Amino acid sequence: MQEGKRRGEKGAAYQVVCPSTGRIGVVWIPDGQAAPAAPQIDPEVLAHQAVDSMKLVGPKIANPHAGGTYMVGMPMWMWVDQTPTTYGPNSATATAGGVSVTAEAKVTSIRWEMGDGSAAVVCNGPGTKYQPSLGKAPSPDCGHVYKKVATGHKGGKFHGTATATWTVNWEVTEGPTDAGSFTEVRQSPFTVLVHEVQVVR
Repeated sequence: MQEGKRRGEKGAAYQVVCPSTGRIGVVWIPDGQAAPAAPQIDPEVLAHQAVDSMKLVGPKIANPHAGGTYMVGMPMWMWVDQTPTTYGPNSATATAGGVSVTAEAKVTSIRWEMGDGSAAVVCNGPGTKYQPSLGKAPSPDCGHVYKKVATGHKGGKFHGTATATWTVNWEVTEGPTDAGSFTEVRQSPFTVLVHEVQVVR
Protein backbone atom coordinates (compact mmCIF):
# COMPACT_ATOMS: atom_id res chain seq x y z
CA MET A 1 0.00 0.00 0.00
CA GLN A 2 2.75 2.48 0.95
CA GLU A 3 4.69 1.68 -2.25
CA GLY A 4 1.75 2.67 -4.42
CA LYS A 5 1.32 5.90 -2.51
CA ARG A 6 5.05 6.73 -2.76
CA ARG A 7 4.91 6.36 -6.53
CA GLY A 8 2.23 9.04 -6.55
CA GLU A 9 -0.48 6.78 -7.85
CA LYS A 10 -4.00 7.93 -7.37
CA GLY A 11 -6.18 5.45 -5.55
CA ALA A 12 -7.71 4.60 -2.22
CA ALA A 13 -7.10 2.35 0.76
CA TYR A 14 -9.67 -0.37 1.43
CA GLN A 15 -10.21 -2.32 4.60
CA VAL A 16 -10.48 -6.06 4.01
CA VAL A 17 -12.15 -8.41 6.50
CA CYS A 18 -11.79 -12.19 6.28
CA PRO A 19 -15.05 -13.65 7.67
CA SER A 20 -13.62 -17.13 8.33
CA THR A 21 -10.75 -15.90 10.52
CA GLY A 22 -11.88 -12.46 11.63
CA ARG A 23 -8.56 -10.93 10.46
CA ILE A 24 -8.61 -7.34 9.20
CA GLY A 25 -6.15 -5.86 6.69
CA VAL A 26 -5.75 -2.88 4.38
CA VAL A 27 -5.02 -2.89 0.64
CA TRP A 28 -4.19 -0.03 -1.75
CA ILE A 29 -6.20 -0.03 -4.99
CA PRO A 30 -5.00 2.37 -7.71
CA ASP A 31 -7.64 4.33 -9.60
CA GLY A 32 -8.93 2.39 -12.57
CA GLN A 33 -8.16 -0.99 -11.06
CA ALA A 34 -11.10 -3.07 -9.95
CA ALA A 35 -11.46 -3.58 -6.23
CA PRO A 36 -11.00 -7.18 -5.12
CA ALA A 37 -14.18 -9.20 -5.05
CA ALA A 38 -15.70 -9.65 -1.65
CA PRO A 39 -14.77 -13.06 -0.22
CA GLN A 40 -17.51 -15.63 -0.62
CA ILE A 41 -19.10 -16.69 2.64
CA ASP A 42 -19.33 -20.44 3.22
CA PRO A 43 -22.64 -20.91 5.09
CA GLU A 44 -21.54 -24.24 6.58
CA VAL A 45 -18.59 -22.48 8.23
CA LEU A 46 -21.10 -20.10 9.81
CA ALA A 47 -23.19 -23.11 10.87
CA HIS A 48 -20.20 -24.54 12.72
CA GLN A 49 -19.62 -21.15 14.36
CA ALA A 50 -23.24 -21.16 15.50
CA VAL A 51 -22.80 -24.64 16.99
CA ASP A 52 -19.62 -23.55 18.77
CA SER A 53 -21.61 -20.78 20.46
CA MET A 54 -24.08 -23.34 21.84
CA LYS A 55 -21.35 -24.82 24.13
CA LEU A 56 -22.61 -28.38 23.61
CA VAL A 57 -21.20 -31.00 26.02
CA GLY A 58 -21.48 -34.73 26.63
CA PRO A 59 -24.60 -36.49 27.95
CA LYS A 60 -25.77 -35.65 31.46
CA ILE A 61 -25.89 -39.22 32.72
CA ALA A 62 -28.60 -39.86 35.31
CA ASN A 63 -28.08 -43.63 35.47
CA PRO A 64 -25.74 -45.39 35.98
CA HIS A 65 -24.46 -43.02 38.65
CA ALA A 66 -21.24 -43.15 40.65
CA GLY A 67 -22.98 -43.78 43.98
CA GLY A 68 -25.09 -46.65 42.68
CA THR A 69 -24.56 -50.35 43.27
CA TYR A 70 -25.57 -52.79 40.55
CA MET A 71 -25.85 -56.56 40.45
CA VAL A 72 -24.53 -59.22 38.08
CA GLY A 73 -27.37 -60.59 35.97
CA MET A 74 -29.82 -57.82 36.90
CA PRO A 75 -31.13 -55.48 34.19
CA MET A 76 -29.60 -52.01 34.32
CA TRP A 77 -31.60 -49.09 32.97
CA MET A 78 -29.63 -46.25 31.36
CA TRP A 79 -31.01 -42.78 30.85
CA VAL A 80 -29.85 -39.16 30.61
CA ASP A 81 -31.27 -35.83 31.72
CA GLN A 82 -32.26 -33.57 28.84
CA THR A 83 -30.91 -30.01 28.84
CA PRO A 84 -30.22 -27.64 25.91
CA THR A 85 -26.45 -28.18 26.13
CA THR A 86 -26.43 -31.93 26.87
CA TYR A 87 -29.29 -33.21 24.71
CA GLY A 88 -31.04 -30.34 22.92
CA PRO A 89 -32.77 -29.07 21.03
CA ASN A 90 -30.54 -26.01 20.90
CA SER A 91 -30.29 -23.28 18.29
CA ALA A 92 -28.07 -20.32 17.46
CA THR A 93 -27.34 -17.93 14.60
CA ALA A 94 -24.01 -16.74 13.18
CA THR A 95 -23.55 -13.82 10.77
CA ALA A 96 -20.73 -12.61 8.52
CA GLY A 97 -20.52 -10.57 5.33
CA GLY A 98 -24.27 -10.05 5.11
CA VAL A 99 -25.01 -13.77 5.42
CA SER A 100 -26.82 -15.23 8.44
CA VAL A 101 -27.11 -18.93 9.19
CA THR A 102 -29.32 -20.47 11.88
CA ALA A 103 -28.43 -23.94 13.15
CA GLU A 104 -30.47 -26.30 15.31
CA ALA A 105 -28.80 -29.20 17.11
CA LYS A 106 -30.24 -32.17 18.97
CA VAL A 107 -29.00 -35.57 20.07
CA THR A 108 -30.22 -38.38 17.82
CA SER A 109 -28.42 -41.32 19.46
CA ILE A 110 -26.20 -42.23 22.40
CA ARG A 111 -23.62 -45.01 22.19
CA TRP A 112 -22.93 -46.61 25.58
CA GLU A 113 -19.58 -48.39 25.98
CA MET A 114 -20.16 -50.35 29.19
CA GLY A 115 -16.54 -51.05 30.06
CA ASP A 116 -16.95 -54.82 30.40
CA GLY A 117 -15.86 -55.78 26.90
CA SER A 118 -19.41 -56.34 25.65
CA ALA A 119 -20.82 -54.82 22.47
CA ALA A 120 -21.80 -51.18 22.74
CA VAL A 121 -25.44 -50.34 23.42
CA VAL A 122 -26.83 -47.75 21.00
CA CYS A 123 -29.96 -45.94 22.20
CA ASN A 124 -31.97 -43.72 19.87
CA GLY A 125 -33.40 -41.63 22.68
CA PRO A 126 -32.65 -40.42 26.22
CA GLY A 127 -33.70 -43.74 27.80
CA THR A 128 -36.51 -44.43 30.25
CA LYS A 129 -36.23 -43.64 33.95
CA TYR A 130 -36.50 -46.71 36.17
CA GLN A 131 -39.34 -46.98 38.68
CA PRO A 132 -39.12 -49.39 41.68
CA SER A 133 -42.55 -50.76 40.83
CA LEU A 134 -41.05 -52.27 37.65
CA GLY A 135 -39.01 -54.76 39.64
CA LYS A 136 -36.57 -56.82 37.55
CA ALA A 137 -38.04 -55.85 34.19
CA PRO A 138 -35.52 -54.80 31.52
CA SER A 139 -35.51 -51.29 30.12
CA PRO A 140 -37.83 -50.94 27.11
CA ASP A 141 -35.35 -48.86 25.13
CA CYS A 142 -31.91 -48.50 26.74
CA GLY A 143 -30.50 -51.16 29.03
CA HIS A 144 -27.66 -53.58 29.75
CA VAL A 145 -26.95 -56.64 31.89
CA TYR A 146 -23.52 -57.04 33.46
CA LYS A 147 -22.47 -60.72 33.52
CA LYS A 148 -19.42 -60.34 35.74
CA VAL A 149 -17.85 -58.12 38.39
CA ALA A 150 -15.01 -55.75 37.58
CA THR A 151 -12.22 -57.91 38.98
CA GLY A 152 -8.90 -56.57 37.74
CA HIS A 153 -10.36 -53.26 36.64
CA LYS A 154 -9.23 -49.95 38.16
CA GLY A 155 -10.89 -49.41 41.52
CA GLY A 156 -12.89 -52.61 41.11
CA LYS A 157 -15.30 -50.75 38.83
CA PHE A 158 -16.22 -50.78 35.18
CA HIS A 159 -15.27 -47.55 33.38
CA GLY A 160 -17.52 -46.68 30.46
CA THR A 161 -18.41 -43.81 28.18
CA ALA A 162 -21.62 -42.40 26.77
CA THR A 163 -21.08 -40.77 23.37
CA ALA A 164 -23.85 -38.57 22.01
CA THR A 165 -24.26 -37.96 18.28
CA TRP A 166 -25.67 -34.48 17.66
CA THR A 167 -27.45 -33.91 14.36
CA VAL A 168 -27.20 -30.30 13.22
CA ASN A 169 -29.60 -28.90 10.62
CA TRP A 170 -28.83 -25.43 9.31
CA GLU A 171 -30.26 -22.95 6.83
CA VAL A 172 -29.40 -19.53 5.52
CA THR A 173 -31.83 -17.02 7.00
CA GLU A 174 -30.27 -13.99 5.31
CA GLY A 175 -28.44 -14.25 2.00
CA PRO A 176 -28.44 -16.81 -0.84
CA THR A 177 -30.77 -19.74 -0.20
CA ASP A 178 -28.90 -22.72 1.16
CA ALA A 179 -29.28 -25.42 3.81
CA GLY A 180 -27.59 -28.59 5.01
CA SER A 181 -26.78 -30.83 7.91
CA PHE A 182 -23.82 -32.46 9.68
CA THR A 183 -23.13 -34.37 12.88
CA GLU A 184 -20.94 -33.77 15.90
CA VAL A 185 -20.15 -35.97 18.90
CA ARG A 186 -19.71 -35.27 22.61
CA GLN A 187 -18.70 -37.79 25.28
CA SER A 188 -19.13 -38.32 29.03
CA PRO A 189 -17.43 -40.95 31.22
CA PHE A 190 -19.08 -43.04 33.94
CA THR A 191 -18.11 -45.74 36.43
CA VAL A 192 -20.14 -48.71 37.63
CA LEU A 193 -19.73 -50.83 40.76
CA VAL A 194 -21.18 -54.30 40.13
CA HIS A 195 -21.68 -56.88 42.88
CA GLU A 196 -22.55 -60.53 42.67
CA VAL A 197 -25.95 -61.51 44.02
CA GLN A 198 -25.53 -63.01 47.49
CA VAL A 199 -27.56 -66.16 48.02
CA VAL A 200 -28.78 -66.60 51.60
CA ARG A 201 -28.97 -70.29 52.68
